[in-house]
Amino acid sequence: MKLWQWFLYVTNNEEESRHEQIFDVVFFIVNTIAGLFGIAMFIIHDEPQWIPILIIEYTWALDNMRHNRP
Repeated sequence: MKLWQWFLYVTNNEEESRHEQIFDVVFFIVNTIAGLFGIAMFIIHDEPQWIPILIIEYTWALDNMRHNRP
């Protein structure tokens, strides 16, 4: 049950919205690191690597879920 409550909190789906700006900061840092890692992997392997792109897509999706609620 604790895990379910945590999922509701992370996706901002609790009864009362608790949007916190710390999530924006964490997502920005994670996306920046993933982007830089993706650029480095592209330079090293000379072809795009999908893991950094997927990380960025998933964090954007989670961030959108948090912002789409009043």
